[in-house]
Amino acid sequence: MVTQPTTPTHSGSSLLHRWLARAAFLALAAAFVVPVLVAGLRGSVSMLVIGVVCLIGTVAAIWWFVAHSGVLRWLAAVFLVAAPLAVLLVFALHHLVWVAAVSLGLLVLAGAAGRRALTQAALAPHEATTPPPAHPFLIMNPRSGGGKVGRFDLAARARALGAEVVLLDTSGTTDVAALAQDAVRRGADLLGVAGGDGTQAIVAGVAAEHDLPFLVISAGTRNHFALDLGLDRDDPASCLDALTDGVEIRVDLGEIGDRTFVNNASFGVYAAIVQSDAYRADKARTALELLPDLLAQQTGPALCLRVGDTVSPAPQAILVSNNPYTVDDFMGLGHRPRLDRGRLGVIALTVDSTTDALRLLRGRRSTSVAVLAARSAVIEAGGEPVPVGVDGEALLLPTPLHCRIRPGALRVRVPRDRPGVRAARAALDWAHLGKLALSFRPTGTRS
Repeated sequence: MVTQPTTPTHSGSSLLHRWLARAAFLALAAAFVVPVLVAGLRGSVSMLVIGVVCLIGTVAAIWWFVAHSGVLRWLAAVFLVAAPLAVLLVFALHHLVWVAAVSLGLLVLAGAAGRRALTQAALAPHEATTPPPAHPFLIMNPRSGGGKVGRFDLAARARALGAEVVLLDTSGTTDVAALAQDAVRRGADLLGVAGGDGTQAIVAGVAAEHDLPFLVISAGTRNHFALDLGLDRDDPASCLDALTDGVEIRVDLGEIGDRTFVNNASFGVYAAIVQSDAYRADKARTALELLPDLLAQQTGPALCLRVGDTVSPAPQAILVSNNPYTVDDFMGLGHRPRLDRGRLGVIALTVDSTTDALRLLRGRRSTSVAVLAARSAVIEAGGEPVPVGVDGEALLLPTPLHCRIRPGALRVRVPRDRPGVRAARAALDWAHLGKLALSFRPTGTRS
C-alpha cells in the first residue's frame, strides 16, 4: 500500500511553549539584573558585588542543572533557591524593599511561565497535513450515546462529504472487523467509527493493520478516546470536518492478546464494575458506589500482576491503560494528557477493608495503590479464565494475559480546529524547561 505524502506542520501551541520557556529564563535572569543595575546606580560596592556574583552564579547553576545529574544537579538546585533569597535579604537591609519586591515578582513570573510552558509542551501533539481521503468508509451505531447518530444527522452529513456509511443493525451481531476489512479490500483510504469506544477499538485495529488513517466521531456515551484526542464531545458532527480540513496525529494502541484497546483493559473489581448494567449510563457514579463493597467481598480467582521485575501478588483490581492517566485518577475515569508516550499505564489496587476503599475514594492514596508505567504487563490467575473489561466491553478471557503497547501504531485524522486536550497542571521541571528553551526544532512536526 502506498502511503500518502505528508507535510510536517506544527500548531501555535508548539511554538508557544518554547517562547514561554525562554521567557521563564529571561524573567529569572532579570530578577538578578534589576538589583545589579540599582546597586550600580547607587554606587554601593557591596550590593553590586553580591548582585553580580549571584547573577553569574545563577547562570552557571542553570547550566549545571540542565546539563548534569546527581550531586551537581542537587547543588545547582540549592544555589538557585539560595541566591535570590540572599539578594532579597541584602536589598531589604539597605531599605530597598521595592527592589526586592520587583525581583520577587520576576521570580514568580518565571515560575508561572515555566509551568505554563511545560503544560503546553505536554499537550502539543505531533501533527501532519495530509490530503483529504478519496474513499472514506464510516461505520455508525445508531444506538450509541442514546441515538446521537440520528440526532445529529451524522449519516447524511457524512455522505454529503463523499463518505460511504454503513449503519449497524439493532441486533448487535454485526461483525464490525469484517465490515472494515471488506472496505479496505474495496479501496477505502480512511476508516472511521461513530459509536462507543469498544467499536472504535476494533476498527482502529484494522486501520493500524493496513496503515490507514482512522476517524473518531464522538457519538458514544462517554467518548473517553475522543476526549483524549481533544475532540468536541458535545458536537459529534464537528468531527466530520476532518474529512475536508484535517490533520493527522500518531497515537499508540494497547493490545491484550490479539485484541486492540484504545483506552484500557480492566481486571478483577474493575471488570466487575464494567459488567454492571448501570455502568454504561453513569460510569463514574456506578464505580464509586460499587467499589467499596466489591473490594471487601471479592470472589473469583486471585490475580497476579507482573510488570518487568515488579510483582503484585494479589491485587483485587488492575487497570492497564493505553498511556497513563493523570496521577490523581486511579479509577481511570478521567483523561490522559498524551496518547503517544509509548507506555502502558498500570494501576493495581490491594485493599484490605471497606475503610481502605473509602479512603481511596476520598483521594487519600496510600500503599494500597501501585502506579506504574511500562511497555508490557502480564496478568496471571493460575490459568483460570477471568472477567476483563476491554474499552467498556465485558469479556471472559483465559490467563495468562499479555498486555503491550504499540507506539505510534495508529494514524488518527482529526479536525484542524478542535477544542484540544484539557490542561493538566505540570510540575516545574527546570531541566526539561531548559531543553525546551534551547530547542529550535519544532516538536509539533512529524514526517
